[in-house]
Amino acid sequence: MDAIVLAGGFGTRLRPWTLSVPKPLVPLLDTTLIEHSMRIIPRSLVNRVIIAAGYEAEQIRSYFTNLDAGVEVVIVEEKEPLGTGGAIANCLAAVRGNRFLVLNGDLITTVDIRKMIAQHERDNRLATISLWPVENPNRFGVADFDSPNRSIKRFQEKPDPGKEYSNLINAGCYLLEREVIDQMPDGPHSIEREVFPSIAKSGNMGGFCYTGRFIDAGTPSSYLDAMRTAISDGSFYRGKVLGTTWSMSDGVDSSTADYSAIGQGCTIGQNTVVKSSAILDGASIGSNCHIERCLIGKGAEIGDNVRMIDQVVAFN
Repeated sequence: MDAIVLAGGFGTRLRPWTLSVPKPLVPLLDTTLIEHSMRIIPRSLVNRVIIAAGYEAEQIRSYFTNLDAGVEVVIVEEKEPLGTGGAIANCLAAVRGNRFLVLNGDLITTVDIRKMIAQHERDNRLATISLWPVENPNRFGVADFDSPNRSIKRFQEKPDPGKEYSNLINAGCYLLEREVIDQMPDGPHSIEREVFPSIAKSGNMGGFCYTGRFIDAGTPSSYLDAMRTAISDGSFYRGKVLGTTWSMSDGVDSSTADYSAIGQGCTIGQNTVVKSSAILDGASIGSNCHIERCLIGKGAEIGDNVRMIDQVVAFN
């Protein structure tokens, strides 16, 4: 089976970092955001990953050309923004077989793809999507889920409190049959808004419910959530954990940084405290600073006596 990873967005909410690298290649601990997303793909069932790339596609192509990803990686470039549905349609010529997996390239999740595939095959659906429960569904699109039949009857976008069909939201992983192309309009479109509702109405949409992790790491705050999750889960190959902080730099201890990630070759001055922040390779922070909930780019330089909260600092 092939998998399509949707990675064509501009990553505007992570600017200015994404002015230097496309969002899929934003560093997360010792690898990249898209590599963390791809870790849920079972290599025994999926032997090829097709990355739907748009913004800075050549950077993504170059990165994976020089990387042993443990699976064949193919880059399919979109020349203009196509939306999720258009991006999937643009990749279909490269897809082998009649069934394929789709996942968002900024998703940190614990969904069990093996079990999802087994359910999809058993129920013989045109599409199956992952569903995740939330406490407050009013900020999301929710699914009207028929639990005994594991089917989705319809969708509801940002329902008013008390009028929700359920508390189950679309969690960004899809299993699709090739025939789904027959439901797709030409040109750019959203598969979630323009295709899935009609499939659900026809009775051909399955839902796979799971609990555990679900983080859409496309904003500074959710990126930091993903960072902390990766540290607590041990999702890294290099570096070490000191208390609650992951680090690849010398001279960092639990009294300096708390719930943070410190890249390689970073320096942190005396009496400086870093809390819930990501400090990328080569960045330097002066003395007597307070850095909290910040994203500090590669090679950035922060002077002495700086108090910085909820900021994103560009690469230097």
